[in-house]
Amino acid sequence: MSADADPVVAELTELVGQVAGRLRAQFNATAAELDLPPAQALALARLRDPVPMRELADWLSCEASNVTGIVDGLERRGLVTRRPDPSDRRVKLLVLTEEGTRRRDVLWSRGHAQAISLFALSGDDRLLLRDMLRRLLEGPAG
Repeated sequence: MSADADPVVAELTELVGQVAGRLRAQFNATAAELDLPPAQALALARLRDPVPMRELADWLSCEASNVTGIVDGLERRGLVTRRPDPSDRRVKLLVLTEEGTRRRDVLWSRGHAQAISLFALSGDDRLLLRDMLRRLLEGPAG
């Protein structure tokens, strides 16, 4: 650590990374139980209403060509279908199947239960942590 490094900031960075890592590991374990690779599970968890593939690529922060492979896997598993957008037939919308909706709901419900366990703080502490994280994400005051 350099002489001008703030040890509290270094510890906060480590702690936030550990919390994110724990959430990711729990999510990936649930995905594995559902026979889904993590990238497919992440895409599936994101889908609600029919969504263009480009929007999913933006959300996943990846190239459209990468999303094509992810969606191909979901389609082979019978979890999504591609449909032309009625307003622009060049655009493909991703639509969850009944089984896709079921697995997405399992990902969300187990993820929420795991988060409740991870954030097992008093109500006031949980609200304080939420508010502090929100302030961090909103950026510096001024």
